[in-house]
Amino acid sequence: MENNLSRQNGRRAYFTAVAVLCYLMCVMHIINFVPQIHINNFAFVSLNYMFGMLICFLFYNFRGKQEGLGNIWLKIPDFILAACSVFVCVYIVRDVDTFLTRIQINATSMDMVVGLIATVTVLEACRRLTGPSLPIISLISIFYALFGSYLPGVLHNKGYSLNRVARSIISNQGIMGSAMSTVANTVFAFLLFGAFLNACGANDIFRDLSIALAGKKRGGPAKMAVVASCIFGTISGSPISNVASTGAFTIPLMKKTGYKKEFAGAVEAVASTGGQIMPPVMGAAAFLLAEFTGISYAVVCWAALIPALMYYLCLLNVIDCEALKRQLLGLQGDDLPELMPVLKRSAKLIIPIIVLLCSLLVFGKTAARSAVYATVSIVVCDLLDSQNRFNLKKLARAFEEAARSSATIIAACGCAGIITSMLSVTGLGIAFSNFIFRLGNSNLFLSLIFAMIISIILGMGLPTSVAYIVTATSMSGAFTKMGLSPLPAHMFLLYFACMSNITPPVAIAAYTGAAIADASPLKVGIQSVKLGIIGFIVPFFFIYNPQILTWDFSTPFSTFDTLVTITSAILLAWPLAYSVNGFTDHKLSAPARLAYAALSLALIIPFWYVNLPAEILTVYLIVRVTRAEKVYEQRFMMPGSAGSSGNPA
Repeated sequence: MENNLSRQNGRRAYFTAVAVLCYLMCVMHIINFVPQIHINNFAFVSLNYMFGMLICFLFYNFRGKQEGLGNIWLKIPDFILAACSVFVCVYIVRDVDTFLTRIQINATSMDMVVGLIATVTVLEACRRLTGPSLPIISLISIFYALFGSYLPGVLHNKGYSLNRVARSIISNQGIMGSAMSTVANTVFAFLLFGAFLNACGANDIFRDLSIALAGKKRGGPAKMAVVASCIFGTISGSPISNVASTGAFTIPLMKKTGYKKEFAGAVEAVASTGGQIMPPVMGAAAFLLAEFTGISYAVVCWAALIPALMYYLCLLNVIDCEALKRQLLGLQGDDLPELMPVLKRSAKLIIPIIVLLCSLLVFGKTAARSAVYATVSIVVCDLLDSQNRFNLKKLARAFEEAARSSATIIAACGCAGIITSMLSVTGLGIAFSNFIFRLGNSNLFLSLIFAMIISIILGMGLPTSVAYIVTATSMSGAFTKMGLSPLPAHMFLLYFACMSNITPPVAIAAYTGAAIADASPLKVGIQSVKLGIIGFIVPFFFIYNPQILTWDFSTPFSTFDTLVTITSAILLAWPLAYSVNGFTDHKLSAPARLAYAALSLALIIPFWYVNLPAEILTVYLIVRVTRAEKVYEQRFMMPGSAGSSGNPA
């Protein structure tokens, strides 16, 4: 009895110690935003690395499962790895300026040892938190740098010493490079913002809001899943956690209503993936995009708005067609939440989002500072909520969630830093970029297809941010040489890094949805590609017609051209959805679906004199089809109607 009690007390004390680490990490970030306090950026990044490694090794076991103290002997390797990460950080921070100078000019043997230790800790942390794919790619890049002199042809390099490789990895071009710096200086602030929202009940409130907005509509549960995943996804930025959280509620409801289980899993996967491209928060990769291109995050948000609307409008229209095909009405019952009461409840969470948008887009503050202001507004609004007031328990929960979420991103970005530093050292990134440039000189479309395939392959099984970092490092230079503007080129790579989450054979978001739906992962993945087809089209749209990203209102003609482009982009969702699903108020024939596909193509061709007639025709067809759908719904779908129990599809 006493042994059990002692074990429980030890376990509780261990978890408390890990929680204190989370609190310290969050407090460090808050202190860093105090204007009078200045922490050297490389030292700050190193501290983030240390906290990320400590949280990983102390909270997750060798198999990547959350675990407490357990068997003390089995935890010894974890304690050693944790101590190693502390040693790396202390070694760098004690005299950071001297270290940075020395590492570039005349690194010592001890610097090399520190670089090797940092490499081992990052590889192991990333393996635990994201799986083996990324560490394996990182190791291949290291071996390529060390032994590339033995390889033939274009893969040949002169070979680099272990000292050169190690100091490159530990420099500000490697593990502690731009990716880790962006996580420390920007991404963590948004993780804190999302964690505070969740601690204050965002999940439940946004779920009720989605039910109130879309639950009673035709095919309500699926549309509700899209709204909920869009709202939650733009804050979380992680498609897997988005599917797991919102999908646990929406997927069973879709199945119960009458949607096929493959369709239900795919809807949630596609909607959750779109959260990474939906402003204002998007995902970690969007902050990296702003860092790599030198474009302010506010501009990136504005640029991403129309493509994101295209994505979700098309998904909603495909779902609407499916609801008509299967004669699925919305949710019924008096217990469904009404919109106005839910809006009143959600005000305490909507106001912080408005604060974020105003700070970011109106007052031009930095992304991180805007997130801090929004987080403070969450606390203020929740303190005014007399029924569920902010307290220390919520504060602790938010700190723990933010710090633990950051550990995965820190480990992944550390591995990405290893890969990019090796690409830089060996020159493989430049060689790859030159290959794409030569390919693009003969055929830009072929070059884009090649870049799309590489982005999707790299993104399979990897976090979106890492897939984007690797492709941006190796391919963005080629796009710039071909005359493409940085923003469309990088957005192209970002989109396909996102789409890899729903592209078989390794579609992580789709497979998460399949697990909840109890469906075949491959079938859900194929269905996800079909539902998310707009995500594969949009990137080509803004490469050939950048007006969709960079709105130009400087002259009357450019204003006209921009408005035509934006209108075409929005209207594209309807004919494309009709073509993909093949049902409106009746089953469409193959020629009719091809005609709608041709109309979709006419809307994205970058010539206003093609777009304008296509827009007029599209508006006419939307009005006509909408009227026919209403008649169909009243005849066949309303309770008591002649065909309400049948299924003409």
